[in-house]
Amino acid sequence: MDLGLADRCFIVTGGSSGLGLATAEELVREGSRVLVVARHQDRIDQAVEALGSAALGMMGDLSDPHMAAQAVATARTAFGRLDGCLASVGGPPSGSVLSTTDDQWRAAFESVFVGAVRLGREVVAGIRASGHDGGSLALVLSTSAVEVFAGLTTSNGLRPGLGMLVKDLADEIGPEGVRVNGLLPGRIDTDRLAALDASTGDAPAARASASARIPLRRYGTPAEFGRVAAFVLSPAASYITGSLVRVDGGVTRSL
Repeated sequence: MDLGLADRCFIVTGGSSGLGLATAEELVREGSRVLVVARHQDRIDQAVEALGSAALGMMGDLSDPHMAAQAVATARTAFGRLDGCLASVGGPPSGSVLSTTDDQWRAAFESVFVGAVRLGREVVAGIRASGHDGGSLALVLSTSAVEVFAGLTTSNGLRPGLGMLVKDLADEIGPEGVRVNGLLPGRIDTDRLAALDASTGDAPAARASASARIPLRRYGTPAEFGRVAAFVLSPAASYITGSLVRVDGGVTRSL
């Protein structure tokens, strides 16, 4: 199946590892060019080397109020156009409602929420300035957007709001042919999930217990997520917008 991604250009934040890197790999495989944005230069360099000549790197953090505009300008200068982005941000720290401090809430809000909204705003402006029809944004959320994830209070608090903003933004940019969707990964086998399992004190037992609750009885792979993300971003998904797409092995029990 041709996803229609050849010669398209995307920004991928969190693109040096995990879900972001897996998506960048799939976009490049389908013929797109990508600007990989992440916080650590050494990881960016490794990712760009692996992705090849279709990729560029830029160091940046979603909590930085200037990063989004800089990323859009860099992508448009390098590629001559911008077709969309995957906004992936590292998960906020674990904690409970009563143990999470005001400062932790503020930091998570700036990075997870405001950073994603700011990037979306700048990317839409970049798509408009590119002067071509269409474009696509995808926000990496979590199954915590629709179901409580024990021990991840800040994620439970912020992801549902972003999910509603996906719906809101879809109404706003849909008449221009620009689409936006949310991606809801479940237990995908990334370093982040390994750290969460390890925090229980018995990582193998935590993994076994979690896998037993997943209908497919296993964790997903980053590549499985990346293929879905690339499809959702692509013209092949041209009638999908305002949707929250689960990539969770069936673990979410709500409709």
